[in-house]
Amino acid sequence: MLNAAMRWLLRHSFIRFGLVGAGGYVVDAGVLGLTTGQFGFDPYRGRAIAVAIAMTATWLGNRYLTFAAQRARGSVSAIAQEALKFAGANLIGAAVSYGTYAALVRYAAGPWNNVFAAQAIGVLAGLVFNFTLSRTLVFRNGGPAKL
Repeated sequence: MLNAAMRWLLRHSFIRFGLVGAGGYVVDAGVLGLTTGQFGFDPYRGRAIAVAIAMTATWLGNRYLTFAAQRARGSVSAIAQEALKFAGANLIGAAVSYGTYAALVRYAAGPWNNVFAAQAIGVLAGLVFNFTLSRTLVFRNGGPAKL
C-alpha cells in the first residue's frame, strides 16, 4: 500500500520538484553551516556560496528527476543555457518568496503576519512560481538524447 502511494506521488512532477527542493534546502543549510562555521566566512559570503551550491544541486535534481524527459540534450551550450535559465527562474522565485513574506509580515493581520507563517506561505509561493517557470521556460526541450 505504501509503495503504491509512493509511486503515485512520484508520478507527479510537482511532488518531485518539491522533494528536490527539500533536498536543496538541506544542501543550502549544510553548506551555510560549513562555510560560516568551519571556514569562518561571514554570513553573507557563506550564504552566497550556499545558495550557489544548492541551486546547482536542485538544477541537477530537477534536470534528472523532475524534468528528465524535457531536459536540454546535446551541446554543452544548450545545457549551460538551461542552467542559466534555471538560476534566473529561481532568483525570480526567491524574490516572489521574499516579497510575499515581507508583505505578510508588514501588512497582514495575525496569524498571517507571524514570521514563521509568513515564511511558510512565502516558500509555497516561491515553490509554485519556480515550478511554473521551470516547467514552461527552463525544461522544455524534450526529445531523444543526441549522441
